[in-house]
Formats: sequence, structure tokens, C-alpha cells
Amino acid sequence: MEMSPFLFGLYKLVKYGIYPLTWLSLFLVALAFLVAFPISPRRLRWIRYLVGSAILVVLIFSSRLVSSTLIGLIEERAPRFDDSIAKKFDAIVVLGGGAAGQGTLRPTDELSLESMERTICGATLFSKGFAPRLLFSGGDSSVYGSGPEESAVTKQLALRLGVPDEAILIENHSRNTYENAVETKRLLGKASILLVTSASHIPRASALFRKQGFDPIPYACGYEARNLPGSEWNGDPFDLIPDVKALYTSTEAIVELVGFMVYRAIGKL
Repeated sequence: MEMSPFLFGLYKLVKYGIYPLTWLSLFLVALAFLVAFPISPRRLRWIRYLVGSAILVVLIFSSRLVSSTLIGLIEERAPRFDDSIAKKFDAIVVLGGGAAGQGTLRPTDELSLESMERTICGATLFSKGFAPRLLFSGGDSSVYGSGPEESAVTKQLALRLGVPDEAILIENHSRNTYENAVETKRLLGKASILLVTSASHIPRASALFRKQGFDPIPYACGYEARNLPGSEWNGDPFDLIPDVKALYTSTEAIVELVGFMVYRAIGKL
């Protein structure tokens, strides 16, 4: 069942509750509230707890050592694709990874780096003859107002990469991975598909597509982690220094892990 705009907005809002940056912000707001009043022994204990919790969130989730381990635990579940296989598919399905709309400064709609990477992977697989059709899945996921239909923007990139227009299909109604799978099933039926998305997204996306009756062969496009989790740490001290990119990677890993559990809990997997 498709979510109403209100429920979709609520879903997006609730997602912020699992972000480490949200936890840090809440700790700091609570801390600011406590220090605004005279300090009592009890209040001082809570201040210490909040300061300690905020420090732990920063040090743990913005560490490259932690973030690469978290994302690696997910990415290691993405099976390697054998480029030498002779199997042909009915379609290559490329899942969207985000797009930004044009504005008073940005002259045109632009794909996120993830979307560009996935589009290039899909176009490359098409050029190798793995399927006669290339389906781009992703619509307007804006909560307020309207934004670009991601599949239309990815199509333009695919055309520039040499994919013929008649080989491209677009699915422009979905706003999340579950709807990607539902809408792809509506368009392709029981087709055999090569599913292209980021390595960390493969486990959840594959499970959702299997739930819709597909038997997808995943193609992992883009890894955040360099090595398998548990690989010996080389002792690089910079891996322990807070890093903005590491915080983003940790957030991405948490979103995938929690998303998988939530989808399973509500019967989507």
C-alpha cells in the first residue's frame, strides 16, 4: 500500500531519530537547558552524563575505524558479480540514490554522486550486453513542494553515456526502496533482472525485490569499506580522529540496519 504524503513525511521525520547527529543535538539541547538554571548536585550528575554521552557519540560514530567496520558488516553481504557469466537478463534495474533540484543558484537538476555512480554502472552493464533494457527507478521524494523526478534525470545521463533512448525505461512514482520494488514489478512483471545499487544497499534492496516475486541478481556499485570487517588494523592514528565523512558513513550503516529491521517488522520483507 502506497503511503500518503502525510505518512511519507512522518516516515522521513522518524528516520532522523536514528541519526547519530540527532542524538548529539538532543544531548546538547538538554545540556543547554540544564546549565541555564542553578546547578544542584542532581543536575550536575545529569550534566556529566550528557557531556559524556555527547563525547562518546562524536568519538565513536565519527571514527573511520568504527564507520568502516559498521558499513563493512553490511557490504560484505553483497555477493560479488561475475562479469564473465554468459547469462542474459530481461532488464537491468538501477535504483536511484538521490537528486537535487535546480534553483536560483543551481542551474539544472543534478544527481547525487551515488546516483551518478549507479547510472554509470548500469550503462556499463548495458554496453556489455547483459540485458536489452535499462530501467531507472526513482521518482520525486520531496516531502514539501516538488523536486526532480530522479529517473528522468538519470535517463539524461544514460543517454549521454551512449545508451539508446529506445532501450531506456523509467519508473517515476517510487519514493523509497520498497516502492522501487513494487513499481518495478508493475512495469516488468516476472522479468529476470540485474539489480544495480550501492553495496551497502544490496542486502535490503535484494530482500525487498525478492518479496515482490523477483529473483534478482545484485550488482554492487560502490563500496565505502576498503577491507572486510575484522581485518587487522594498521595502526593509523588518523582513523581515530573525528571525521565528518566517517560520521556520514556510520549514519548510512545505521539507516540500512534499522531499515532492514523495520521493513521486516512491518511485513515488507
